[in-house]
Amino acid sequence: MAQQTPEKVAFLFPGQGSQIVGMGKDLYDSSPAAKAIFQEIDETLGRSLSGLMFNGPSEDLTRTENAQPAITAASIATWKAMEEATGVPQAPQMTAGHSLGEYSALAVSGVLSTADTVRLVVARGRLMQKACDERPGGMAALIGIDEMSVEEVCRETGTYISNINSSEQIIISGDHMRLAQAIDLASARGARKAIPLAVGGAFHSGLMESAQHGLNEVLETLTFHDPIVPLIGNVDAQPLATAAAIVDELKLQLMSCVQWNRTVGFMLGQNVDQFIEIGPGRVLAGLVKRIDRSANVLSIGDYQSVQAYAAA
Repeated sequence: MAQQTPEKVAFLFPGQGSQIVGMGKDLYDSSPAAKAIFQEIDETLGRSLSGLMFNGPSEDLTRTENAQPAITAASIATWKAMEEATGVPQAPQMTAGHSLGEYSALAVSGVLSTADTVRLVVARGRLMQKACDERPGGMAALIGIDEMSVEEVCRETGTYISNINSSEQIIISGDHMRLAQAIDLASARGARKAIPLAVGGAFHSGLMESAQHGLNEVLETLTFHDPIVPLIGNVDAQPLATAAAIVDELKLQLMSCVQWNRTVGFMLGQNVDQFIEIGPGRVLAGLVKRIDRSANVLSIGDYQSVQAYAAA
C-alpha cells in the first residue's frame, strides 16, 4: 500500500477591517489558554483591551490604534485555543498574514513573544493613526481590471497600489482628491467595480512614510528570533527564514504593496494542501478561493470552530 503524504498546512492571519465587537468573548469564556492570552495582553498594555473587544463601543474599536492590537489578540488567542483543544502544538508548514496579520504570524512563528508582538502592533497602530491625521487619505477596491492597467491609473493620478489580493481585486490608495480621480479613471479604463473602502487612511502607500520611519525606530528596540516555520512576506511573497530578513521586511511593509495574490500562489506552488485562516472574519479564506477555487480552506475564529477543528 502506498504511504499517504502528510498534509501540508499554512496558517493565515487576517488584517485590519476584520474587527467586530464581541470577537474573542466566547474564547475567553470557554478556553483557559485563550483567556490567559487576553489577560497577558491587558497586563502588557496596562488597559483592558479585551473589555473594548468584548463590549465596544464599535467606533472606539474601529480606530486604528485599537483595531490592530485587538485583531492580533484575537488571532493569537484563537491559535492558543487550538493548541489547547487538540493537546498538541499547532505549528504549520508555512504561515503568512495580510498586512497587520503578518504580526500575528510573527508570534505563531516564534519570532516575537506575545507581549513584544502586541507592543509592536500598538506602536504600529498609533503611528499609522498619526500619519492618517497628518496626511488624510483613503483606499478603494478595483474589481475586474488587470494589474498593468491599475499601474497606469496610479501613475497618471499619483496614487498607489496597496494590495494585490487576487488577479480580480486590487486595492489602491492616496489622498482623497487623487483617489477620486483614480476611481473615475479606472472605471473609464474598464474596471467592473471601483468601490471606496471604509478605512482610516491610505495604508501601504507613500502617505505612511512618517509611520514607517517611526516604526523602524521601534523595531530596533526588540529582540527578534529566527522563525520556527517559514513566514511568507507581504513585500516580496517569498519565505523569510531569518530574524534579519523579517526586520528588513517590516521596515518596508507599511509603504509597500501587500502581494497577497503572489503569497498564496507561492504556497500553492509549494504544494500546500490546506489553508487555515485563524482569527476574526473569513476574508482571507474568500481570497484564497478567488485565487484557486480548488483550494482547501478553513476559517477558525471562535470557540465552536476551534472545537470542530479539534474533533476532525
